[in-house]
Amino acid sequence: MVQPMTAKELEYIADSMSNEDLLIKQCTVASHTMTNPALQQLCSQVISVHQQHYSTLLNAIQQHQQVAPTQPQA
Repeated sequence: MVQPMTAKELEYIADSMSNEDLLIKQCTVASHTMTNPALQQLCSQVISVHQQHYSTLLNAIQQHQQVAPTQPQA
């Protein structure tokens, strides 16, 4: 059974999602400014990897929501 995450774990995941989002944006800008097709393709691959990471982190938070207590624990 999946256990609810601690506040610290949720904070870490939120920070990681922020970092992944920033990397996606930076790679997108880099990809649009490059003229070398091989480098553009590499940027696209890196973007895809970071999008997968973001999705994995989002999925972890969604799973947490399903098992998280709805009332503060005493």
